[in-house]
Amino acid sequence: MPLITIDVIRGHDEDYLVRLLDAIHDAVVEAFDVPFTDRYQILHQHEPFELRALDTGLGYTRTQNLTIIKVTSKPRPTEAKQRLYEKITTYLGDRLEISGEDVIVSITENTSADWSFGQGRAQFLTGELPDDTQNAQDKVAEK
Repeated sequence: MPLITIDVIRGHDEDYLVRLLDAIHDAVVEAFDVPFTDRYQILHQHEPFELRALDTGLGYTRTQNLTIIKVTSKPRPTEAKQRLYEKITTYLGDRLEISGEDVIVSITENTSADWSFGQGRAQFLTGELPDDTQNAQDKVAEK
């Protein structure tokens, strides 16, 4: 159910981009324990001058493989978020040789009322989809 937006620098071939999307999806499925069929990804490609990401003082060197990943999701426990960061970086490194210095991930949380998967309905609120928001919020509160 997380909505994933990925920004990369233009110039990679289709195979690379498909493997990138697959690696990120696999990480989300494993880290957030969501069904494999919950896949919502948007890929944006930019000219090199359109995408800037400095190192925030960490001493990182960014390359043409810069990958910025924005995750919109219902609340998740801190441990799940940390697993996601680790899995994304590992999978992108193993499968595409993207350096961890080129991977930026940001998570924005929302609630069940913030999702409609079609037909003009909020399926978590109507009961068409199971709403585990309270369980997730309880886990977050425990931390």
